[in-house]
Amino acid sequence: MSELRIAVILGSTRPGRNGKGVADWVMAQAADREVGYDLVDLADYPLPHLDEAAPPATGAYANDHTKQWSARIAQYDGYIFVTPEYNHSTSGVLKNAIDYLYNEWNNKSAGFVSYGSLGGARAIEHLRGISAELQLADVRQQLSFSLFTDFENYSTFKPGPQHTDAAQALFDQIEAWAGALKTLRT
Repeated sequence: MSELRIAVILGSTRPGRNGKGVADWVMAQAADREVGYDLVDLADYPLPHLDEAAPPATGAYANDHTKQWSARIAQYDGYIFVTPEYNHSTSGVLKNAIDYLYNEWNNKSAGFVSYGSLGGARAIEHLRGISAELQLADVRQQLSFSLFTDFENYSTFKPGPQHTDAAQALFDQIEAWAGALKTLRT
């Protein structure tokens, strides 16, 4: 399993975002795992609104920002998407970043960590449908954090202790599926 690599994709670039604390917590929970976890912050990949002429499934990328994004995402066996819930869905920046690529996502595992007033559950539901189209195998376990109970003053992330075991279950599922799906790609 040590050869597997999982990206924790921080799906918010908003100033003062709560997602950074959530993503850092996820990374801390994964620190002792045998699998390599990397934080991929969308703030480091300022993708404009989808500006490739060819459909992503062709892999015929014309722009350097797309080629860099593709190279970063292609190296992983699975993904954990950390998403806010904005207007009953995921963030626009995360959806845009996902839409840039196709083959890079195929036959890999996906898990979801969300936050919002209702724990971000509706954002996850939208991401599950998107994942199916991209041939991403989404696992059952998810983490949902409430702005009311898991954040102090709606901004400082302080999750309850019950989330620690749930995070380990998420990692177990992501890693198992990533390992199984890797056999399809090799």
